[in-house]
Amino acid sequence: MLGTMHAWQAVERGHEVVHIEREEQARGASVRNFGLVWVSGRSAGPELDTALRARELWEGLGARVPALGFRTGGSLTVVRTEAELAVAEAAAARTDAGARGFELLTAAEARALNPALRGDFTAALWCRRDASVEPRTAQRALREALCASGRYTFLGGREVRDVTDRSVRDDHGATHTGDCVVLCTGAWLGGLVRELVSDAPVRRVRLQMMQTAPLGEELTTSVADADSFRYYPAYGGAALDALNSGQPQPPVAAEHAMQLLMVQRADGGLTIGDTHAYATPFDFDTVEDPYEHLAEVAERLLGRPLPPVRRRWAGVYAQCVEPGRVVLRHRVDEATVLVTGPGGRGMTCSPAIAETTADELGW
Repeated sequence: MLGTMHAWQAVERGHEVVHIEREEQARGASVRNFGLVWVSGRSAGPELDTALRARELWEGLGARVPALGFRTGGSLTVVRTEAELAVAEAAAARTDAGARGFELLTAAEARALNPALRGDFTAALWCRRDASVEPRTAQRALREALCASGRYTFLGGREVRDVTDRSVRDDHGATHTGDCVVLCTGAWLGGLVRELVSDAPVRRVRLQMMQTAPLGEELTTSVADADSFRYYPAYGGAALDALNSGQPQPPVAAEHAMQLLMVQRADGGLTIGDTHAYATPFDFDTVEDPYEHLAEVAERLLGRPLPPVRRRWAGVYAQCVEPGRVVLRHRVDEATVLVTGPGGRGMTCSPAIAETTADELGW
């Protein structure tokens, strides 16, 4: 998705683009995600600014490319205890709460907004700025729109092996020359990336997720549980410290660094996750305990059994670990830039990240 958004920016500004992709179709984090445009949990400063700008760009893209499945509705982060409520209250009192679209709702108000939430909770933090797209098809829809421009060429199933003097050589032996080269390498951090930036401040993160059969009713907002307070930087402070010290996560959630996120797909199914693993080498298989925990939490909030699970998967994304940076944007030379490591905000922020790259390169 990040590479496609850079292609979109270039085509929009009148350029021709050759887009080289390792896979025939997107297979990595660009499709193995929630499809959330997630403003709510972003840290104040550049990260929030980027997310808000990306939200604006996504809305414009959704109007031009309906197949993206862009939809508003916001998110509800539901709370059940006094300690969780204190974190939600602190978030709603932030000086930037208005920009985020935060509003603290009673349980009755939350159920009026999202009637599918019939379960056990006491209040909810609503973020009206959050939105979603369809992750499995969004990149494909953008690519089809780009092809219609007549100035875009997609070359799938090719890996870039070398970059020299405004040109790249792929593993088919072909050389492609242009005015600028943008490398959006996703979670692939070895090979050419290591040669170009040997000490890149980027790590890989692995997650597990699942998707159910159709719910049979509309989930009008995306939904998060209070464990998401522990994961997203916007909620840091005394209230979160008290939550962490006084209300530890269940053992399985703590072991797998878990939160509940739940968003409905266009077909009515629910995408539910997720876990976080940071220590490499990653496991090659998925484990059931996290899925059982997620199902239990989701059912408690919905007040009903989940539909059958139809898909389970693991994914890996790259995360820049340098404080204050939304993404690693590294100038290899005058005409070549490496853009990687957006972390779990890649789907959210990719339109604005690409716009910033285009501005910096003078497109």
